[in-house]
Formats: sequence, structure tokens, C-alpha cells
Amino acid sequence: MSKPYPTAHINASPEDFASTVLMPGDPLRAKFIAENFLEDAKLVNNVRGIHGYTGYYKNTKVSVMASGMGMPSMGIYSYELFNFFDVDNIIRIGSAGALNESIRLRDIVIGMGASTDSNYASNFNLPGTFAPICSYELMEKCISSAKELGLKYRVGNLLSSDVFYGDDADSNKKWCKMGIMAVEMEAAALYMNAARSGKNALAICTISDNIITGEELSAEERQTSFKEMMSLALETAVKADK
Repeated sequence: MSKPYPTAHINASPEDFASTVLMPGDPLRAKFIAENFLEDAKLVNNVRGIHGYTGYYKNTKVSVMASGMGMPSMGIYSYELFNFFDVDNIIRIGSAGALNESIRLRDIVIGMGASTDSNYASNFNLPGTFAPICSYELMEKCISSAKELGLKYRVGNLLSSDVFYGDDADSNKKWCKMGIMAVEMEAAALYMNAARSGKNALAICTISDNIITGEELSAEERQTSFKEMMSLALETAVKADK
């Protein structure tokens, strides 16, 4: 039987990855984390420009690799990492738009659940509606790390949307009434793949704009805020390795 790796998307072998992989959407953000947070970081994948690195943070082996944008892309990379490359934990780190006036710019939101307008769950042929949720163990470690770092954070439900430019002007109001914290585009697919694979997943996002109030961070402010999220994810990865 042939080995399921390398794949058409990841040119590596299981030993190239740590048990925990941080996944920003942007390949250049993966590169930034590797160069600024990891020691002895090595490029382990660059198929289609999707940078993947493995190095050490506080003597813990950690990998960081981009997911690309949207659930189809996240679906491919998280599935392969979980099922072909022996990865146990994937922590998504990205930006999100707040859907609540009380959630401020730079706040960190931790996705306990991920509602979605996507049809991604249909591929599992379930006789009902599946509720994508994170790994409690990862969430608990993340919250503990956030308190230790003194970071402001919120925990609740995200919206993983398939649409960035939507045609329904009232769609955000409809999700707001159900208490959705913020909208992003990947967490639900990640949580579903983790559930199907028997693995662990968590989404940590920084609020880069508030869709209700129209506020948004500048490019420079985003970089500073994202560093806090990156540190939180790395500290969570260290706890997950123990």
C-alpha cells in the first residue's frame, strides 16, 4: 500500500510536523511567525506558496503552516495534516470582524463553536444538523494562557462564512440576534474535520474591524495586535505538548 504522503498540497512527511500546528490564513503570516517566534525554524512545505515551517518555541516543537482563505482550502490542509501527517492539534489564528458593538478592536475571540452558512457538513451524510465545536482541552489551555498573559479575550460562537461580498444586506443582523461574536471564514470546516478525524482544533481570532460600528485597525495596528494572538497560540501549543 502506497504512503498517503507527500500529497498534491503538502510535500513533506509526518516527521516534518510537530503534533501541534498553528494555521494562519496568510502564508506570509506563517513566515512571520517562523522568523520571529520560533528557533531553528525550517521550511517543510511550500507547495502553491503555502509556507509551512517547523521549529521550537520554549523548547517545544511547533509547526506553523497557512490554510489559505475559506473553508474549501482549510478543509484540504486540515484533513491532510490530521489524517496523513499525524498532527493531533490545529490552532487557527486569524482576523475576524466583530458582530457585536461591545466587542472592541484588538479583542481576542476564542471560538467555542462555529456556526456557518456553508454546506460543508453535507459531505459527512449526517441525518441532521451538526454543531461544530472546538476541543475543550485546547480551549481550556488557551484561556489559562490568556489569563497568564493578561490578554483581553471573549469566548463564544463564531460565524464561518462562505461569502465575503454577500448579496443579503441584512445577513449580519440575523446572525447578531443569535449572539454570534464575530465572522471569519475557516473555523467550522476545521472543527468538522477535527471531529471526523478524532483530533483537536481551536480557532483564536483578533478583531480587526467591527462590522456593526465600522471601526477598523490600520495595517500597523493589526500587526501589533496579531502578535498577542500569536503568543497566545504558541503558549497554548506548549501546554498541549505536556
